[in-house]
Amino acid sequence: MVTLNRIYTKTGDKGSSALGDGTRLPKNALRFSAFGTVDEANAAIGIARLHAEGALDEMLMRIQNDLFDLGADLCVPETARRSEGRLRIAEAQVERLEREIDAMNAELAPLTSFVLPGGSAASAYLHLARAITRRAERLMVELAAQEPVNDTALRYINRLSDHLFVASRFVNDKGAKDVLWVPGGNR
Repeated sequence: MVTLNRIYTKTGDKGSSALGDGTRLPKNALRFSAFGTVDEANAAIGIARLHAEGALDEMLMRIQNDLFDLGADLCVPETARRSEGRLRIAEAQVERLEREIDAMNAELAPLTSFVLPGGSAASAYLHLARAITRRAERLMVELAAQEPVNDTALRYINRLSDHLFVASRFVNDKGAKDVLWVPGGNR
């Protein structure tokens, strides 16, 4: 496990930071952008949890833990010299998201339009987390075009944005309080 006795180390004062295998990269490296954005999504989910309760809050708590697993996965490149045995996102985590999506979605009426973020605070924050998750996914896909990235991690982040969307509707009184887009409604 991780032990943090000192929060600042001064090792990054010149604009570089270490990956989980000890390799140092500039702080603006794509890999740092990818898992930094995963961390940002996690923070937005934390805000959404302030407005969630019961089973949804429990789902979001599991997702927050998964996102730390995803950060751990991304901070040690698949080709690193000490990558064997490192924590990686597993297929079971993707499957759990799919089961939760299916369970929530089964209680929702089909959409007749796109949904605008809102309806409730929880829903709006889940939409924010979804948008940040999509950005994390784009960065992970960009990273995967340059070097190997765990395929299961890519599936997880893709499924997570779907999960957050369905959860945003579910928390809006199972879609009854959704705010729907009216194309050209303000012309």
